[in-house]
Amino acid sequence: MTHANALDHVAVVVADLEASQQVYAMLGFGVAYRERVEEQGVDIVGLRAGDTVIELLKPLNAESGISTFLGDRRSKLHHIAYRVDDLEAELKRLKSAGVPLIDEKPRRGAHGNRIAFIHPSFSGGTLIELCQPPERSGSPR
Repeated sequence: MTHANALDHVAVVVADLEASQQVYAMLGFGVAYRERVEEQGVDIVGLRAGDTVIELLKPLNAESGISTFLGDRRSKLHHIAYRVDDLEAELKRLKSAGVPLIDEKPRRGAHGNRIAFIHPSFSGGTLIELCQPPERSGSPR
């Protein structure tokens, strides 16, 4: 049986990637990766300090759902992501247990991850992402 086995990253929606990077740089975070994920409507900058990864998400346009989520704030916590070994099996297990899912099937996330979201009603308002990294060496994590 598969379960979430590690914190993968914490994602923060931001209005300004450069300014937000500077904030985290002051805390010792360096850029680990940059990527545009058109399907999700975001530019992503992954920042790392030790084993901790923060993903900064900047909406690609003002009409996107993630832009609406941010509103007029400079930044806002979006989700917490947990790594799983077998995302399809985990989604099946959660669905059969009655957990409300946003995604019943995996979709593409940043740098080749397969991702799916659990509805925030399950966790009292926190959006949870499950992610399965690609099976290749040299992964940015």
